[in-house]
Amino acid sequence: MNLPDRIAAFSELGRVINHILDGNVNHKGLPSSAIALGQMIETIRDHNPWFTYDNITSALSAIARSLTGKNLVNWTGRYPQLKNRPGSKRIGITMAGNIPLVGFHDFICVLVSGNFFVGKLSSKDNKLLPQLAAILCELQPDFKNSIEFTEGNFKDVDAIIATGSDNTSRYFEYYFGRYRRIIRKNRNSIAILDGTESLENLAGLGSDIFSYFGLGCRNVSKIYIPDNYDFEMLFNAVKSYHSIIDHPQYYNNYIYNRSVFLVNRNAFHDGGFFLLAENTGFDSPIGVVYYQYCSDPVLLKEEFLVNSERIQCIVGNNCPPANTPFGRSQEPELWDYADDIDTIAFLLSLE
Repeated sequence: MNLPDRIAAFSELGRVINHILDGNVNHKGLPSSAIALGQMIETIRDHNPWFTYDNITSALSAIARSLTGKNLVNWTGRYPQLKNRPGSKRIGITMAGNIPLVGFHDFICVLVSGNFFVGKLSSKDNKLLPQLAAILCELQPDFKNSIEFTEGNFKDVDAIIATGSDNTSRYFEYYFGRYRRIIRKNRNSIAILDGTESLENLAGLGSDIFSYFGLGCRNVSKIYIPDNYDFEMLFNAVKSYHSIIDHPQYYNNYIYNRSVFLVNRNAFHDGGFFLLAENTGFDSPIGVVYYQYCSDPVLLKEEFLVNSERIQCIVGNNCPPANTPFGRSQEPELWDYADDIDTIAFLLSLE
């Protein structure tokens, strides 16, 4: 199977996902496994209550938007070596489960580069990716010889890509020390506000904060604001996300953190469904967004440089060091790599 065949299969997968999201799971010509995925979307919340229907369809929609022929050709065209590769490697992938299909990008990187995917799934998200793989194999049967899922130890792999917490990363570094590897740790995303943002900008920030309940590394967990910032404008702009409070697990986290702040007499701003608390940290609890005053761009750049390994993306109005527009933090392109580590370049280096 050559590169054009792999591109065509993933492009077709994007088309199938769009049909599923449109409710056309019984449309003539769709793979039979697509029907199972459509049914799974409706029931998977029973397995993981954080994986709501809206969150799963959002994740699938983002994947489908990226899987156009134009995007795939543009992405792979950056690596001329992909056209003529001497042979495939077995790549072990340990996946996180914080948001639906968070490991899909590693999945496509391994397969589009002609390698063999060996996936170890999180128990929190162990259904969706195998079903997408089943659809892909129906579209291009040659992929059946390139995909394997395992619950045990990796066997006969040539390299490892593992994603987890700061704690598990130490285990990964020790356990996979003999392999060529990418080990990812905790990261969070931040936003820079200067007070000139439009209501549309701030509504987009709402998506960056509240999509997937804020559980993703690309979700904004902290905002930097100027002195005397008007929080009321932010609260009004994001109030359309108020229904998030109806989710029992999110509500429990919101109430718990509010109670902790009250007992400890910590100052905070209550938006009715989320809390704003002044803090120099990055990893805010569920239902809480940290903020920090900073009006000096020089100091801001210095802080980001010092904490570069803790920051995934920086949302803002295209002012350095912002690198992501408002409302787009959870819509990365195929060439937007986690932790700024080029996965395709890493895989090509294994030859």
